[in-house]
Amino acid sequence: MTAPLDPHAGADLRHVRKSLPHDSAGKHVTGTAVYIDDILEPIGTLHVVPGWAREAVRGRIRSMDFDPVRAAPGVVAVLTAEDIPGHNDCSPSIGGDPVLADGEILFHGQVVFAVIAETRAAARKAARLARIEVEPQTPIVSVEDAIAADITVLPDYQFRRGSPETGMATAERCLSGVFHIGGQEHFYLEGQAALAVPGEDGAMLVHSSTQHPSEVQHILGKVLAVPDAAVTVEVRRMGGGFGGKESQANQWAALAALAARATKRPCKIRLDRDDDMIMTGKRHDFRVEWSVGHNETGRIRVVDMDLFARCGYSADLSLGVVDRTMFHADSSYFYPDAAIRSRRLRTDTCSNTAFRGFGGPQGMLAAERMIDAIAISLGLDPLEVRKRNFYDEARNLTPYGMPVEEWRTLHAIVAQLEKDSTYWDRREAVRGYNARNHVLKKGLALTPVKFGISFTLKHLNQAGALVHLYTDGSVQLNHGGTEMGQGLYQKVAQVVADELGVTLDKVHITATNTSKVPNTGPTAASSGTDLNAMAALNAARTIKDRLIAFAAERYQCDPKQIAFHDNRVRVGSREVPLAEVARAAHLARIHLSDAGFYASPKITWDRDSASGRPFLYFAYGAACAEVTVDTMTGEMVVDRVDILHDVGKSLNPAIDIGQIEGGFVQGMGWLTTEELVWDEHGRLRTHAPSTYKIPTASDVPEDFRVALYDSPGNPEETIYRSKAVGEPPVMLANAVFCAITDALASLRPGRLPPLDAPATPEAIMRAVHAMKAQEAPA
Repeated sequence: MTAPLDPHAGADLRHVRKSLPHDSAGKHVTGTAVYIDDILEPIGTLHVVPGWAREAVRGRIRSMDFDPVRAAPGVVAVLTAEDIPGHNDCSPSIGGDPVLADGEILFHGQVVFAVIAETRAAARKAARLARIEVEPQTPIVSVEDAIAADITVLPDYQFRRGSPETGMATAERCLSGVFHIGGQEHFYLEGQAALAVPGEDGAMLVHSSTQHPSEVQHILGKVLAVPDAAVTVEVRRMGGGFGGKESQANQWAALAALAARATKRPCKIRLDRDDDMIMTGKRHDFRVEWSVGHNETGRIRVVDMDLFARCGYSADLSLGVVDRTMFHADSSYFYPDAAIRSRRLRTDTCSNTAFRGFGGPQGMLAAERMIDAIAISLGLDPLEVRKRNFYDEARNLTPYGMPVEEWRTLHAIVAQLEKDSTYWDRREAVRGYNARNHVLKKGLALTPVKFGISFTLKHLNQAGALVHLYTDGSVQLNHGGTEMGQGLYQKVAQVVADELGVTLDKVHITATNTSKVPNTGPTAASSGTDLNAMAALNAARTIKDRLIAFAAERYQCDPKQIAFHDNRVRVGSREVPLAEVARAAHLARIHLSDAGFYASPKITWDRDSASGRPFLYFAYGAACAEVTVDTMTGEMVVDRVDILHDVGKSLNPAIDIGQIEGGFVQGMGWLTTEELVWDEHGRLRTHAPSTYKIPTASDVPEDFRVALYDSPGNPEETIYRSKAVGEPPVMLANAVFCAITDALASLRPGRLPPLDAPATPEAIMRAVHAMKAQEAPA
C-alpha cells in the first residue's frame, strides 16, 4: 500500500526537507559511535581469524596439518569444512561460495580454516603455522584468459532492438574500439566484522557489519542447520559499505557463528585490512568491444556492444550487476538499433560483487567513450554530440523497452549546467591554453547521468517498518534498512517525526534487527529511503489514524479538526499534549504500534523475455569537469568541477549534497587512481593502502561547486516526491575521465586517445606515447 501524498505538500513540514544533521554526526566526530569492534565484549569472548594457503594460488589440496596451530599459545580450536553442521555455502544466489575451502583452492586468498583463540593476536600468529600442500594448477586470471578458455559463471545475455546489422551496414560512418574498465576496492573504513553470541536451544545472536541482515540470517540458518527464526542479526551502523557488505558479509558472520557454536562462547571476527582486500570481492572490471554507426552530425544510428565482465570464481551477484551494466549502456542516449550483449566470465580470482552503482557506472562509461569517439572523429565538441543523442519526445525508448518519461529533466539539467558553468567560454579558454602550452594540456567535459532506481529483481522492492508510540509521547522507530553513513536513519526519523507531529528528539532510532522487521531486502540499489521511509510513514500514519478516530470520539469533534504538531494534538479549539492523548488511548485499549509495509509499484521486468519496466523512475544529473594533464609525467589535476543533480524534493538537502560530493569523489578515484593489479599467478598485488591509492582530501577539486536541481518533485509517488541519491553521483565522475580524454585528444586532433580506466599517470603516459607515435590524420 502506498500512502497518498500531495506533490505540493510540505509547506508546514517541520523536519522533512530541512538540512538537519546526521543522527550520528556528533558521535562520528567524537569517536563515540559504536561499531562492531566497539561493542562491549561479553565475558569469555574468543577471537576468530581466517587462515589460508598463503603460497597456493589455485589447485587441489593434497594435505593439511593443523597440529602446530592447535599447539600455539592461546588457541582454543581450529575449524575446517568438516566442522560445518549444515551447508558449506554462503552464496547470496546460486551457490558455489564455500564458507571454508573443501578439497580445492579456487583463488589465492580463499579461506581454508579458522583459528579460534583467547586473543586476536594469538589467533593471527597461530594462523601462519598451518601446513597446507596444494597441487597447483595454472590459474585463469584476466578477462582475456577467460575469453580464451570460454568459461563463464552464468549464461550469456543480451538486449536487442531493430536490426543492428542493417543499421551498421547503412550508417554514414562507423567506428569501433576496445575499452578496458578497471575494478575497484570498496575500502570501507570499518572492515568486515561480526560478533556471535550463542543462546539457548541453538539460538544465535549475531552483530554483523552487513547491508543485508536478513540474508545473513538465512545463510547462518543453513550453515548452522537451524531454523532462520533461531538466528537474530543486528546492525546499528557500518563504517561504510558501498556494496561490499551486501553479500560479502555472509562468510565472516558464518565463521563467527560456527566458532560460537563449537565453543559455546561469544566469538568475534574482524578482518585485517590486507586479508580483507585479498579475500573479498571488488567492482567488476570489463573489456568492452564496441561499434557505433552514426551520421555526419554525430547522431547515432546503431550501437553494437559486447560487455565481458570478470566475475571471479563464482556467480555471487554477477547476474544483477552485469544486467545493470547493460541497462545503463545507453547512458542518456537513444539508440535506434542496438545489440548489447554480455558474458559473465569465470576467473580464478576473488568473486566480484556489488559496488556502488552495481554495474551502472561501467555501462555509462562505455557509452561516454563512444560519444567521445564520434565527436573527436568528426572534429565536433563532445557536448554537442551528447545533446544531439539525448532522449527526447520522439526518441524515448531504451534498448530494453522502457520509456524515458522524464527526458525534459535531463535536457533542463544539462542546459542549466552548461550556462552556470560557462562551458562555452571555458571551451575557448581551453583551446587557447593548449595552443600556447606544449607540455601541460587542459581538458573539459560536461557529461550527463540517467540512473534507474529500483531493484531489477522485483521481489526486493519491498520494505517493512515497526513504529511504537509510547504513553509518554515518545516514539521508537525500527525498519529493515541499514545505516552505513548515508543518513538513512536520519531521513526516516524526519518522516516519522512529521507524520506524528513530534519533535525529532522524541523519535528513538533503534538498530536494524531481524527479530523486529523480518524478511527484508538489502540496503542497496539506492532504494533505502524510497522503501523504508514509505514503510515507516505507513506505520506512523496508521497509528495517527487510530488516535484521530479515538480523539474525535473522546473530545466530540470532527476528525478534520484534529492535527498533530510539536508534541501536541490540536483538537478543535484546544490543544492537548500528545502524551496525554496516548495515555488515554492506551487506557481505552487502542493499539499504539504498527508494522508498516511498502512495495514499489509499476515494476514489471521479466528477464527471460527481456521486457517490462525494471525501474520505477530515473535520477538525473550532470557534471562539468576541467583538468590539467602533464604530458611529460602523466600527472593530472582536477581544476574545477560543477555539478547539478536531481534529487526531486530533497528530504534533507545537507545529507543529499554530502552524498553527491562523496559519490563523485569515490567515482573519481575509480577512474583516476584506484588500480587493482593481479599478477599472472592470480595474486592480488594491490592489497594495502601502500599499493592501492584511494582519493584523499588533497584530491578533492579545489574549486568544487555542487547544487541541487530545483525540481518540481518526482513525478512518481515516492516519499514526499524525493529521489534516490546513493548511487547516481558516482557516475558524475565520468566527466573527469572524459576531460582527461579531451586533454589528450589535443595532441593529435581527430584521433581518439587509447586511454583505459583508471587513468593513472602510467595509463596517461601510455596514451601520450601512443598518440605521439601516430601520424596525423589525413
